Amino acid sequence: MKYALVTGGSRGIGRSICIQLAGMGYPVLINYHSNEAEAGRTRSLIEEKGGTAELLPFDVANGKETDDILSGWLEAHPEDSVAVLVNNAGLRLDNMMIFMQNYQWHQVMDTALNGFFYVTRRLLKDMLTNRWGRIITISSLSGIRGLPGQTNYSAAKAALIGASKALAQEVAPRKVTVNVVAPGFIETDMTKDLDEKTLKAMIPSGRFGKPEEVAELVGFLASDKAAYITGEVIAINGGLYT
Repeated sequence: MKYALVTGGSRGIGRSICIQLAGMGYPVLINYHSNEAEAGRTRSLIEEKGGTAELLPFDVANGKETDDILSGWLEAHPEDSVAVLVNNAGLRLDNMMIFMQNYQWHQVMDTALNGFFYVTRRLLKDMLTNRWGRIITISSLSGIRGLPGQTNYSAAKAALIGASKALAQEVAPRKVTVNVVAPGFIETDMTKDLDEKTLKAMIPSGRFGKPEEVAELVGFLASDKAAYITGEVIAINGGLYT
C-alpha cells in the first residue's frame, strides 16, 4: 500500500494537506513533534470523512530519532511504502539579525532544512526502487523574496528551494518528482501575530490565502497528472510577487 507522510501535519497548512491526501485515497501518516491533541484532531477529521490516518510523532530536527522512527515503521510494514512525502514542518522565531540569538537561527534551520534532509533521505530509497514517488516541500514567500526580521526563516526556506531543484534532477529518471510550493500569507496560527490589515493592502487579491487552497495545489502535485512537473517552485500568494 502507498502511504503519504506529512511532516508538521497537526495544524494549519499541514492539517489541510493531510485531509486533502486522505481524500485522494492515501492512508496518511501525520507527523508532529509535541502537539498530540491537535494531531489527534487531524486524524479525527480524516476518519470522519472515511479516510485512514496514523499518528507518527518524532522531531524532524533530530536525525537519529527521525531515522529510528521511520525505520521502525518501514520494518513493521514490509509490504508498504511511503510514496508521497510532504516536507511541511517548520517554525518561525523572528528577530532582526542584529538581535538574533544562536538558538533562533539554529532551531529554524534545523527544523526546516535538516528535517527535509533527514526525512527525505530515509524515504528516498523505496521511491527509487519502486520507480514512483512524489516529494513536495513547503517553502515560503520569505524564501523567494526575503522578509525583514526573518533572515533565519528566509535562509531556511530558500535553501529548501535549492536542495529540491538539485534533488529533482537526481531522481527524475526513476519517475520521482520533487517540487516546492511557496505560500504567501495564509490564514494559520503561524500568521496570526502579523498585521493582517496592512499586509492585505499589499496583496493584489486583497486577502490572506486559505490552507485548503495550498492543500489543493499539493494534491495536484502528488497526482499522476503532475508526472511531468519536477524541479519547480510554485508560488501561491494572491499575486504578491517580488
